[in-house]
Amino acid sequence: MEADIFDSHKAEEAVDFEFFQGEKRKIIQPASLKDPKLEKLKETLVEWINTTLKPEHIVVQSLEEDLYDGLVLHHLLSRLAGVHLTIEEIALTRKAQIRKLEMILEELNMRLSSREGCQIKWNVTLIHNKDLLATLHLLVAMVRSFQPELDLPPNVKVEFVDVEVSRSGIKSDVQMEVLTEGSKADSQSSTEREDPIEQLLKLEPYKVNTVKKAILHFVNQNMATLGVHVADMDKQFADGVILLLLIGQLEGFFVPLFDFNLTPVNDSEMLHNVTLALDLLNELDLQLTSVAPQDIVSRDITATLKVLYALFKKHKMK
Repeated sequence: MEADIFDSHKAEEAVDFEFFQGEKRKIIQPASLKDPKLEKLKETLVEWINTTLKPEHIVVQSLEEDLYDGLVLHHLLSRLAGVHLTIEEIALTRKAQIRKLEMILEELNMRLSSREGCQIKWNVTLIHNKDLLATLHLLVAMVRSFQPELDLPPNVKVEFVDVEVSRSGIKSDVQMEVLTEGSKADSQSSTEREDPIEQLLKLEPYKVNTVKKAILHFVNQNMATLGVHVADMDKQFADGVILLLLIGQLEGFFVPLFDFNLTPVNDSEMLHNVTLALDLLNELDLQLTSVAPQDIVSRDITATLKVLYALFKKHKMK
């Protein structure tokens, strides 16, 4: 009896494997699903659909659950493109829903594919299976084509797992997909986006010195109560000690002496101090992604100025 049960279980497993074999799926990572940018995009698209279809008293609440049967897409096609298909209004069976989606997507794809840069990243099966990624791609393409003046949240990207089931097993690959490109503001020239300190150092020497003096005055003003005076900005921040003390003074907390080396004697101890300082700045939302701890230790004046300027900019008016 036990053998029969075991054999039956193995047979069921084989059937399941054959059913999924050859299937490919894109599964959005949980962290991406919670991304505020993605949430905002979904909200914007739902609002757009509801505004467009308000005269027809159609209300969408979920992109995954309310578009798969073709009803909403049929009405959007009618209102946005003026296309009136002779198909049943409400398709109840799976077969009828797929037939309806085939007709709708054929019309939509014909219009959307003519738009420059548009890639068809959806199909009948994906939409009917409530695939969120495919549904989002379709709706974004419809907005771009039929209502380009609508502002969609820029730079929306999702991380997904590309899963493929084959006879040899399951293959998966983590990838990133772009739903919306950057805004016009993001397309500024590299000069316009360049770090303020990078721009400063391209100016005449006297202008650079004027800014350095202002930052140095700011530093000494805030370090006076500790009896610390900085005369050489290029060298005195290299070991991280004064930088840590300055951060503590400005932010109103004391960095425990056992957390760093008060009198560092080698590059390793200096690197520890500077790394701690940059970590503190990151926690304070003064993220300096272009500055590495080694840059400060190596007395890179550009890196040192970037750090001090970030503190100066935040606290100069206090």
